[in-house]
Formats: sequence, C-alpha cells, structure tokens
Amino acid sequence: MAELYPPIEPYDHGMLDAGDGNLIYWEVCGNPDGKSALVVHGGPGSGCSPGHRRYFDPDRYRVVLFDQRGCGRSTPHASDPATDMSLNTTEHLLTDMERLREHLGIDRWLLFGGSWGSTLILAYAERHPNRVSEIVIPSVTTTRRSEIDWLYRGVGQFFPEQWDRFRAGVPEPDGELVAAYARLMEHPDPNVRAKATTDWATWEDAVISMEPNGAPNVYSDRPPTDLLAFIRICSHYFAHGAWLDEGVLLREAGRLAGIPGILLHGRLDLGSPLGTAWELARAWPDAQLIVVDDSGHTGSDAMRGEMRGALDRFAR
Repeated sequence: MAELYPPIEPYDHGMLDAGDGNLIYWEVCGNPDGKSALVVHGGPGSGCSPGHRRYFDPDRYRVVLFDQRGCGRSTPHASDPATDMSLNTTEHLLTDMERLREHLGIDRWLLFGGSWGSTLILAYAERHPNRVSEIVIPSVTTTRRSEIDWLYRGVGQFFPEQWDRFRAGVPEPDGELVAAYARLMEHPDPNVRAKATTDWATWEDAVISMEPNGAPNVYSDRPPTDLLAFIRICSHYFAHGAWLDEGVLLREAGRLAGIPGILLHGRLDLGSPLGTAWELARAWPDAQLIVVDDSGHTGSDAMRGEMRGALDRFAR
C-alpha cells in the first residue's frame, strides 16, 4: 500500500451561507500556518472524504475540504425531492468556491481533485488564475458532451449486456439517455427514483469492473441517501453538459500559463480515457502528465503514491 499520512481531524469547520437557502459544509485541517490547499471532490455529488486529508503533509499544508451543493453535509440535500436543482449548477459551485476562499482569508491556494473535480478545478482556475498557486489532478476530465456520450453510450461496446440493461431503464431508450435519467430522478414516485438510482449506479459499477487495482462497486456501495443525491446531481449536471461550452476548458487552457500543474491519469481508465489528459497537457504550457500504467478511474497503489508525491513536491 502507498504510505499516506496518518489520519487527522479538522481543527475548524463550519457552514458557509451561500445564499438561496444553501449552506456549504467546510473544514480545515493540518497546519494553520501552512500552505493553503483546496480539495475539490468528484461526482458531481460525491462529497469530501476523510481519506482526502491523508495525501497532504499535515505539518506543511493548511488543507480545506468542502461538500459541494446538495451532497455530503451541505444542505439542502439532493436526496430530498423538494431540493431545487436549478440552484445547483457549475456557476453556483464556482461562486461557492470563491466565497469560501474569501471567508477563510486565503489569497492563493493549491487545487487538488480528480474526475468531476478536475472539471471544476479547471473552470475555477481559468476564471481566477491569480488565486491558484498549483494544481494536482488525478483522473482528468473536462465534462465535454463527447466525454459524457462516451461514458454513458460509447464505452457500452465493452459491456453490451450491462449497457442494454442501463438503456432499458428509461421509458424512451432511443432518446437522450442521460437526460431521460435526469427526468426520472425528478419523478414524484420514490420507487421510480430508487429504481433509476440503482440502474445508474449498476452501470457505473460495470464501467470500472475490469480495473485490476480498483475497488469494486464503488458507486453502489454508498449509503442510500448519499447514492440518491449522487445520481440526482450527476444526471442533472451531465444532462446539461455542465453548462459549459463544448471544449471550452481545453480552448482556454492558455489562461493557466504560469500555474504549475501535475496531471495523473490511469492508462486503464475506460470511463475517462487518457486522450483528454493528453489534450490538456498539450494545451497547458506548465503541466506535466504522468501516466500510471496499472490504474483505472478508481486508482491503484501506484496512483495513490503519485498523488502524495505530487503534493509533497509542491509543499517544498
């Protein structure tokens, strides 16, 4: 196993009033006088995890973690059908991040996160490059519609039986699949929402099932309310292409010039193939791409070692 830092507890935490009735959970751990870093979790809708703290040297980093709108300990929770999802968009999350930075009195911070987190990191850094010191991204995604189409249709060529079941989970299987699932997650019948949640999570588990060093059933093993929120948020974001112009994060990557970055990507990542990380590394003049041969989307011991190593490097 990769040797991570020992578990630590936050020395401060709170609920940030983000407006519109939303309260964003945040916590800070490590050294109050250390280098500021923000963990941006994936999903969207996964919530932050205590395990994220262990990649940072607690003597050298002041680590900030937060739960994005609708998930984790933030309220209102997306598992509640009364929660208004129109108040949960990429633009809202970017505003929340900046409000949190100001609330904590941080001038610049390192950004760390993968999968959906990398999309949010890139969008934030391209908008606020003067607020970002460095970036570390494991599992690069930019949430282009082409990437969404691959994850929920194209990769089905490797799992035709499982994809047929996923497609059969919506009443209009020949339509836009992700949007159809997003509509099911807004259905007034809790049984309909529960079945759509199970069908989506089962598909996500199938996509990672061939990873040799990843954990199985990463998606469906979540607690029921967390899983419901996760699928509702994911389908909501992906049905709208994350409200990003297609390819904009790659086209605007020149705005990251001067920000050192380390991109870590598993060669065996079927859900988010290596090509996106390769494109970003070519477009971002100060980024280094490290390909981890034994890792998929859910990581490996080698990937975890590279993540800690990258953060140790920037701590110096």
